[in-house]
Amino acid sequence: MPTPEPPGLTFAFEARVDVGTPVTIGETPAGTRRIVPILGGSFEGPHLRGIVHAGADWQVLRRDGVSDIEARYLLETDAGALVTVVNRGLRHAPSGVMVRLNAGEAVDPSLVYFRTVATFETAEPALAWLTRSVVVGTGARHPAQVVIQFWTVT
Repeated sequence: MPTPEPPGLTFAFEARVDVGTPVTIGETPAGTRRIVPILGGSFEGPHLRGIVHAGADWQVLRRDGVSDIEARYLLETDAGALVTVVNRGLRHAPSGVMVRLNAGEAVDPSLVYFRTVATFETAEPALAWLTRSVVVGTGARHPAQVVIQFWTVT
C-alpha cells in the first residue's frame, strides 16, 4: 500500500498579541494555574487584517515542565467583522529556558516548542473559511507579546 501524502499548510495570518502580567492562582491537582491577560494587539494575513481585543490565556504549568495553554480572545477586522478565537496548545523547552520564559524574560524562540490548534467563530460569510478549516499555529513568547503564525491545513 502506498504511503499517503501528508497534508499541506497555507499561511492564514500572523497575530501579535499584547499580554499583561500573569495572575498566578496557585497549585492545583493539574499543576500551577495562571491566567495571562490579553490586552490587545494586531493581526494581518493575505485575506484579513485588524486588531486583537482583550481576552485571556488560561494556562496550567504542568509538573513535567509543559504549559497547557487555552487562549480566548476577539479579533476585529479592518472591515468591522468580529471573530472569536479559542487557541489551545502546548509550550515546552528545556527546564532552564522554561523558568526564564515563565518569569517573563526574553528567550530565543527557536529553543521553545510552542504549537497550537485554533478554532474560530464568526457571523461574517466572507470569513467562513476560518470556521471550516483546521488551523494550526506556531508561536513565540516575548516578554510583553505573543506572536503566532496561523496556518490552514490543506
